Amino acid sequence: MAEPKPSVLFVCVHNAGRSQMAAAFLNRLAEGRIDVRSAGSAPAETVNPAVVLAMAERGIDLHAEVPKILTAAAVRASDVVITMGCGDTCPVFPGKTYLDWRLDDPAGQGLGAIRPIRNEIERRVRDLLDRLLPPVS
Repeated sequence: MAEPKPSVLFVCVHNAGRSQMAAAFLNRLAEGRIDVRSAGSAPAETVNPAVVLAMAERGIDLHAEVPKILTAAAVRASDVVITMGCGDTCPVFPGKTYLDWRLDDPAGQGLGAIRPIRNEIERRVRDLLDRLLPPVS
């Protein structure tokens, strides 16, 4: 029987920047081996346009992404929950792994300020991937 795929939920307040970038990087790098979700405690109407541009520089298209509301069901369905500034609004369930990534908020920032945030998110996602999936032989 095949091992179940791990699942990761990225959460930030607006689901318009950090969590969208993290989910996009993990989706690309995991190549379908991880179920990836993102959500926000108070979702914005659209993904931050400067974040869309920053990710396009890496060949990742976020134009079709829409911020989603954080639900208890999404947390329950995830093995790992990574918060990025949502504080106490994220529900906590036993048996989940919770990580808090302290990252600058790209809201209101220009592309030049978002690039280092994007790069740090990519670095952390790569580290997470190494911990969640054994190397392919």
